[in-house]
Amino acid sequence: MATRHFLTLLDLSSDELSYLIRRAISIKNGLKTQGPTYTPFSNRTLAMIFEKSSTRTRVSFETAMAQFGGHALFLSSRDTQLGRGEPIEDTARVLSEMVDAVMIRTFSHQGLEAFAAASSVPVINALTDDYHPCQLLADVMTWTELRGHIRGKTAVWIGDGNNMCHSWINAARQFDFQLRVCCPEGYEPRQDILAAAGERVSILHDPQQAVEDADLVTTDVWASMGQEEEQAKRAADFSGFQVTEAMLDRAAKDVLFLHCLPAHRGEEISTTLLDDPRAVVWQEAGNRLHAQKALLEFLLLGRIES
Repeated sequence: MATRHFLTLLDLSSDELSYLIRRAISIKNGLKTQGPTYTPFSNRTLAMIFEKSSTRTRVSFETAMAQFGGHALFLSSRDTQLGRGEPIEDTARVLSEMVDAVMIRTFSHQGLEAFAAASSVPVINALTDDYHPCQLLADVMTWTELRGHIRGKTAVWIGDGNNMCHSWINAARQFDFQLRVCCPEGYEPRQDILAAAGERVSILHDPQQAVEDADLVTTDVWASMGQEEEQAKRAADFSGFQVTEAMLDRAAKDVLFLHCLPAHRGEEISTTLLDDPRAVVWQEAGNRLHAQKALLEFLLLGRIES
């Protein structure tokens, strides 16, 4: 089987992504009823390269490999020659000789693409400054578990036009739903990513208007990793963009609220929003494990008929 990478949602077809969602739900249900008895990754190793810190990403990938009978190696720039100037491509070629797949959480998406181009084993984007596709697998999985197909629904992104927003735009393309991106002026997503989505995505600047009758509302922190020095300015610019219970009241009666976490209570969300029954963020976080199991299985073994 030819090596496949997962750098953005566009690396898989819509049919393959829908399969991953179904498969992730099946794996999750099997784990609940049978325990971790399915172990297809005996003697398989995943290298996990972290240049950005994480809780959910590390725990979910490491647990996925362990429950599947494999092993995960945690590598940071301090632990590898990447931190001493070894070319990205050389590290990719070396790891390809030793491990079965590589997961990278880093800053530069171009660097990730260079790594994948030189790698002969699957490379997974666990977050770059431009995209966070693994999170979207968990997000769509959560919606599907609770509400069924997302096709034709209306989702609203409130906040910065950042890597999560870019992946939501790609998700609208691949899963065929409408996305309203609501952000302050000057914080819009990249124009090329937006243009490629066509009429599936619209830009708004009024959160109250954006959430009207929406099926799903989601947000992220106002200052991502590496933007901490902009925190005060962003807090002022995003005034009025905090997602609250009252804002959700303007959405559809069965609206769901998602957040990729960590959340800054009292900033992008009200202090009590995560306690609202419409917020399903803990299930969403837990689904990172199952969605990434399905992804790893697909990249290493291909489709498995449930």
